Amino acid sequence: MLKRKNQSKINNKNTRKSQLILVGSLLIIVGIGIISGKYLYNYIQEKNEEKLIDVFFEEQEEITDNRDNEEQEEVNETQKTTETKIDYFAVIKIPKIGLEKGLAPKGSYYNNVNRNIFVLNESDMPDKDKGNVILAGHSGNARTSYFKNLYKLENDDEVSIFYNGYEYKYKVVNHYDIEKTGKANIVRNAEKTTLTLITCRHNTNKQIIYICELVEKI
Repeated sequence: MLKRKNQSKINNKNTRKSQLILVGSLLIIVGIGIISGKYLYNYIQEKNEEKLIDVFFEEQEEITDNRDNEEQEEVNETQKTTETKIDYFAVIKIPKIGLEKGLAPKGSYYNNVNRNIFVLNESDMPDKDKGNVILAGHSGNARTSYFKNLYKLENDDEVSIFYNGYEYKYKVVNHYDIEKTGKANIVRNAEKTTLTLITCRHNTNKQIIYICELVEKI
């Protein structure tokens, strides 16, 4: 009788062990599936982003080519381009941190800091003389943290915005921190055409602001 009880206990232990192994294996498989799904989603989003940027630059080439035509032809082509649905109206490129990102127009669903680099309502367009383009983006580790490496920029680093067939090249001239209050005090030379980049300093209650000045229009 004692042997039977011991054997029964052994069998129960083996059964529980097998169940734990099975549950553990299922959890590992589910975990791998979740992680794989996240990477696959990010990969698909990156590929879509590359396609959208390619489309943007193709449209920019068309705009540039049109400038070589007669004035009336240029007006006609510009009207056609305006009637065409364009996902991005501009692209920002920061070589030092490997960033190349399309910008959605004001009022667009995608012009939101939680979905894209945000073009503030107060922002001017790059072609406005003595204007100020103002862009904000998340830092951190999320997929939409497009300004996560912005803190690496230093004075004289280059930033470009491609807009309406031109490349606007800026250089960083100043950067400073402010308290995160929902408002940003932008200190710039009002006699210069500028670009302002804003993001949070990760894991602090500070925001970092970069002031860039236009050096060349290509």
